[in-house]
Amino acid sequence: MENLTIHDPSPQQGAPMSQTLGRAPPPQQPQQLPPQMFTTAAQLLDLTDKKLLICLRDGRKLTGILRSWDQFANIVLQSTIERIYAPLPDATEASPVKGYYADKSHGIFLVRGENVLLLGEIDLDKDDDTPAGYEMADFKAVEHMAKEKKAADKSREKNKLKKLSTLGFEGENLGEILL
Repeated sequence: MENLTIHDPSPQQGAPMSQTLGRAPPPQQPQQLPPQMFTTAAQLLDLTDKKLLICLRDGRKLTGILRSWDQFANIVLQSTIERIYAPLPDATEASPVKGYYADKSHGIFLVRGENVLLLGEIDLDKDDDTPAGYEMADFKAVEHMAKEKKAADKSREKNKLKKLSTLGFEGENLGEILL
């Protein structure tokens, strides 16, 4: 910035200040980085006030409008809806119904940044479409079906680890089996 006094001559019309004083032009201001360059919570700036889908580490899927966030990527969602899916055990590729889904409203929701697995903006044109192959059902019924499937998958995984341990393979969860 140039220090001028009231006694200095005024610059000529149309000529930049640096040329009238005989100085080199000031260096150009650095350009702003595109949002893709940010790998921190600052990247959430572009997503503020937009509808997002957030997948949490525990498997829950939330949709809501991003209203606030901080440096730890803790986020506040407004009009939050939790959607759960329960695939049918006997669903085949040819069957039109693969399972059921249900929505539960949570209103304003605070999510700790460490629990966010994935997040992305929702296409508002496709937002109201039902998921392909899924039908809407009662939340309690779908939640019960999802818990049953999760328990069956966990049991199947334990059996698989037991069989692998008899063959000499050690898994990260092997200690749970031996206890």
